[in-house]
Amino acid sequence: TTAYWSLLAQDFAQQGPRDYGALRQVHAGGEAMPPEALQAWRQAGMRHIRLLNTYGPTEAAVTAATLDCAPYLDGAAPAQMPIGLPLAGRALQVLDADLALTPPGAAGELCIGGALLARGYLGRPALTAERFVPDPHGSPGARLYRTGDLVRWRAGQLDYLGRIDQQIKIRGFRVELGEIEAQLLAQPGVREAVAVAQDSAAGARLVAYVSPAQLDVDALRAALAAALPDYMLPAAIVALARLPLSPAGKVERSALPVPVLESAAYSAPQGELEQALAAIWSSLLGVQRVGREDNFFALGGHSLLAVQLVSRLNLALAVSLPLHAVFETKSLSLLAAEVATLQQQASQQSRMDDLASFLDILEST
Repeated sequence: TTAYWSLLAQDFAQQGPRDYGALRQVHAGGEAMPPEALQAWRQAGMRHIRLLNTYGPTEAAVTAATLDCAPYLDGAAPAQMPIGLPLAGRALQVLDADLALTPPGAAGELCIGGALLARGYLGRPALTAERFVPDPHGSPGARLYRTGDLVRWRAGQLDYLGRIDQQIKIRGFRVELGEIEAQLLAQPGVREAVAVAQDSAAGARLVAYVSPAQLDVDALRAALAAALPDYMLPAAIVALARLPLSPAGKVERSALPVPVLESAAYSAPQGELEQALAAIWSSLLGVQRVGREDNFFALGGHSLLAVQLVSRLNLALAVSLPLHAVFETKSLSLLAAEVATLQQQASQQSRMDDLASFLDILEST
């Protein structure tokens, strides 16, 4: 996905240019391409490797449009990277609410047709009828898939502008906020529930708000973890006495409080190693204060950030911490203990290597 490609580009840029072997082409897709990642791609010395920004839902055989990023690697990238032009076997149309073609430059819903379009959703006729519709501009029997993506034609290419519904992308995965809300409302005692996507220093994150305030947030989190995949789990669940409503009686999302991702009982990190880990966590998670008993995932961490954490730790502390250690340790202090063990093992191995080298010298003289 684009999120993991961006992570790799930044990691390669930190290490500097090197030989990338037989690698000749990379496809990045699944969500909007961040222009700043192109700079990391250049710094990593990967300008010679063809980079394609790909777009397409599974319903259209995954990739429907591509953009060759070469023109943007040597010049300034736009704030919103285009998604390019359609591939063979796909027909891309930008339509208004009445399924009429929009003029160039006007925003509309991207609808996909062509020979490679899926037939529909297995066992879900209502959803199939909603998303797969007759093509008013095609031949008899032609169909279109309504993506729900807002786009426009500009300079002969498609610009991605966002979503027109509540579906969002988190780390390249489609997320329907309504599914999270339905799971919350199914839990005992939950009177109201709303899920939103918020920007943070760690990227887009999910936050859920429920009422009343007496709800057991930990129990709700456990119930969601049993019913939803990892990428759909909220980084925070906030319990309120009641959700703020607009004069029209709808949830006033702009009035929802920003969650505080800090532990209630703070215990300061002890020693240089714990302090170094806390600083890295704070930078990655966008949290001002990290305690030694805090959990990485309870503070808003997720699998992609865990990969970044391991990369930074290994680079800064000269260890080889495995990724699973982040998931298996429950607190910063326990992770620090794991790192300390790895450092001790590396030191012992270094002494053994030095001794072996010394013995080799003695034997050769």
